[in-house]
Amino acid sequence: MSVETDNHSTRWAVIGASDIAASRVIPAIRTNGGTVSVVRSGDAAHATHFAAANSIDAWTTSVADAVQRGDVDAVYVSSLNSQHRDHVIAAAEAGRHVLAEKPLALTLDDARAMVAACEAAGVVMATNHHLPASPTHQAMKQIVASGEIGTVRAVHVNHAVGLPDHLQGWRVDDPLGGGVVLDVFIHDMAAVAAIIGGQARSVMARARNRSAADGPAAPDSVMTVVEWADDVIVQTHDAYDNYDLPTGFDILGDRGAIRGTNSMTGDPVGEVAIFHGHQATPVDVATREDLYLTAIRAFDEAVRGGGEPLVTATDGLRSLAAALAAVESLRTGALAVVETI
Repeated sequence: MSVETDNHSTRWAVIGASDIAASRVIPAIRTNGGTVSVVRSGDAAHATHFAAANSIDAWTTSVADAVQRGDVDAVYVSSLNSQHRDHVIAAAEAGRHVLAEKPLALTLDDARAMVAACEAAGVVMATNHHLPASPTHQAMKQIVASGEIGTVRAVHVNHAVGLPDHLQGWRVDDPLGGGVVLDVFIHDMAAVAAIIGGQARSVMARARNRSAADGPAAPDSVMTVVEWADDVIVQTHDAYDNYDLPTGFDILGDRGAIRGTNSMTGDPVGEVAIFHGHQATPVDVATREDLYLTAIRAFDEAVRGGGEPLVTATDGLRSLAAALAAVESLRTGALAVVETI
């Protein structure tokens, strides 16, 4: 039985003392009126430092102690990708609602086990894909839904970014859980699904790997061609070495096009324009709310029976399936079919 939160703000346990927790999610939780009761890290020294730096009263190295506390309603899982399965299942079995970082897991079987555990426990599970909360993405979604550009035929995503030193770590050092496919391309798949609907059917991927003296490195630049539902073709470029060109998201329809500039970011920035006959008409992106606040608010509303999270567990399964197909394509050099979710 899940914890009732109708009479108080949502109280959270944070599993994984990560940068994204500190810089994005914890501030969003607090801005939305929630509290963080405890942080868990496998490293006691890191847990102590993180708790003090983020004004959290309690810390622990035990997942069970964190999720079973009486002052915890929901759990944010931002631990290592390989640990997500066990941590989400522990939270579900304790009756806590779950917001899980992407990728949900490193295999679809593990991700499905996580979703099944949350369903069996009757708790809300959401995936922390931030881009569907972006004001530019929400504007593009509304334009597509309005029919102004007609039937969508193709999407081009430029999500090549420059990776700061403090965010490298597992992203470049872990050949299994790191790399731009599971870190960045997976966000592309969630964004495309949120804007035009549907899911990926197959992926052809090519990569450039950085040199590594101590063994194989995770790919740091990947281009893909994705066959999407309804015969839409999606092209993506994801990288860690672009410090010059703004990101972008283009949608080509049979009666017009949309361009989102500087739109693949965790900040509420970027511009949107509609194109007809090569003439651009700027779109007013009126609300510039923090993306993580938007997502946390939707999560809290879902916990209280007010609909679904912005990005559901099923959405997370679908983005993971596409990312794993891209990994398979890189391994074999061939087209990889995406498992239907």
